[in-house]
Amino acid sequence: MTPYHVLIPVLAVLVFFLIRAEFTFKMKQIYVIKPVCTSILIAVALLSLSRDGQFVQSYTLAITGGLLLSMGGDVSLMFMNESQKAFRIGLVLFLLAHIVYAIIFTVYSGFQCGIDLLSGGILLAIGAALYVFLYPGLGDMKVSVLAYILIISLMVNRAVSTFEGSFFNSTQAWMLTIGAGLFYISDIFIALNRFWKPVKYNRISLSMYYSGQLLIAMSTGFF
Repeated sequence: MTPYHVLIPVLAVLVFFLIRAEFTFKMKQIYVIKPVCTSILIAVALLSLSRDGQFVQSYTLAITGGLLLSMGGDVSLMFMNESQKAFRIGLVLFLLAHIVYAIIFTVYSGFQCGIDLLSGGILLAIGAALYVFLYPGLGDMKVSVLAYILIISLMVNRAVSTFEGSFFNSTQAWMLTIGAGLFYISDIFIALNRFWKPVKYNRISLSMYYSGQLLIAMSTGFF
C-alpha cells in the first residue's frame, strides 16, 4: 500500500462531507473541511518527491505553487456570498493558478501546432458561447469574466498539448487533460450559479474540482 491509497480515499470522504455541508449550509464544517481537502492535494503533489526516478523536482514545485494559489482561492470563495470583494479575490487567485498551470505545461511540453489549433478552436467556440450566455448578468465584471474564460481555456488547451510533447508520458497527458477539463467544468457551474441563476445542485461541482486538481497533483509522480 502506498500513501496514495490512503490520501485519495480520505480526500473522497472529505469531499463528500464538504458537499453535504454546502447543501445544508453548515459553514463551520465548510471552513474546516475545504482547506484540509486542498492541503491533501498539496500533499499528493509533494509525495512525488519520495518516488525515486518518477519525479522532476522543478515540475513538482511548480504544480505545488499552482495548488497553493488554488488554496487561497478556495478560502476566499468560502465567503463569496457575504462579500463581493472575497469573490473577486478568489477569482484573481484562481486566475493566477490557471496561468501558472498554463505556463508549466507550455514550458515543459512546448507548442504543438496541430493539436493546439484544434483544441484552441473548440475551446474558443465554447468560451465565446458561454460568455454571450452569461453577458446579461455580468454587471461590472464583464472584463474580469472574459479574462477568466480566456485564461482557463488556455490552460485546458496547454494541457491537451501535452499529448504531443516529449516531456510527459501518455499517463500524465491523460491526467492533465482530464484534470484540466474537470476544473473547467467545475468553474462553469460556479459561473452559471453566480451570473445566470441559482443552480440547485451546483455544489456537486466540487467533486469535479477536487478530482481535476487531484489528477493534476498526481501527474507529478508518474514520470
